[in-house]
Amino acid sequence: MKPHIIFLNYFLIETKKTHIMKLFFKKIIFLMVSALLINCTTNGGKNLVEGDNYGKTYSIGDNAMSEKLLMLSEAYSTQNTDELVKHYDAAFLGENGVETTREWLESMDSISMKPYVVIPVKLAGDPDTKVLAWSKEERHYKNGSYEKLDLMEFFNFNKEGKVDAFRQWKSIDSSNFGKSYGGKFIGEGTNEYSGRPLVFSDRNEVEIIEKMIKDYNDMNAAGFSEPFAEMAVLNNYKGEAQKLKKEEMGDLFKDYKSVSWDPYAIVPLKIYNTDAASGVQVMSKETRVFKNGKVWEKELFEIFYFNLDGKITSMVQYARDF
Repeated sequence: MKPHIIFLNYFLIETKKTHIMKLFFKKIIFLMVSALLINCTTNGGKNLVEGDNYGKTYSIGDNAMSEKLLMLSEAYSTQNTDELVKHYDAAFLGENGVETTREWLESMDSISMKPYVVIPVKLAGDPDTKVLAWSKEERHYKNGSYEKLDLMEFFNFNKEGKVDAFRQWKSIDSSNFGKSYGGKFIGEGTNEYSGRPLVFSDRNEVEIIEKMIKDYNDMNAAGFSEPFAEMAVLNNYKGEAQKLKKEEMGDLFKDYKSVSWDPYAIVPLKIYNTDAASGVQVMSKETRVFKNGKVWEKELFEIFYFNLDGKITSMVQYARDF
């Protein structure tokens, strides 16, 4: 056989072998990928809220809801209330939801919501899609205030594609938004609390003070005395200390024909990382008309001290004429 024919036969045989080997490797790769897909789970996580859905898993949800979230954020950022509310369930918005939303958006010169992660998920057996979104948001208010936020938000899209539940968590840029603590407690001399910051107290003090002021203006002695401890010390702006039992509080009204106490601000504070005792600062103006015709008018700064039982044990008062 001629050399070139032998070479051609050899080339054809080797080419066929190569083709067979390629087919063999393709089959192996196909089987491996198939095995991986079969063994790969599409569900994960777990719902730990007590109830019928406890223990159910999550899966990736309808990506169309992610697109709806982006459309919602666009309407929000352009302050287009009419377009924005189209994405919300009417029952969730409520009777005044549209106007409340409009008023809030129009209180700003500009606002921007820029999502950087959007993940739709579904709970097993639930027709709704829950969209988790991380975003950067900036708010420029017409009153000059400014907020810069890093947000994590939960939007529940029902089967009609409308938001009917919402939750928000935020990481605050404290240099622009403020902190949950601040200032400094110094005290008289050095003590274990010296140097600690102050935080807001939230044991219903504001509501208690508001009701006390109303009862004072109504000259309702029983109502006015209710928030006080069995014995309280009232330190007036003259430096005089008056100790009164709860049942003696009504004596404060005996010389008055009428009173008018109008608060400017009520600020409940406590020292950071201490017990629940608090001091509530009240800035106000007060007018007292005496039965003899005399009129007393002052601008006041007062601190009401609440004990661990939520009762007022003392008050310190500062005043100026106006």
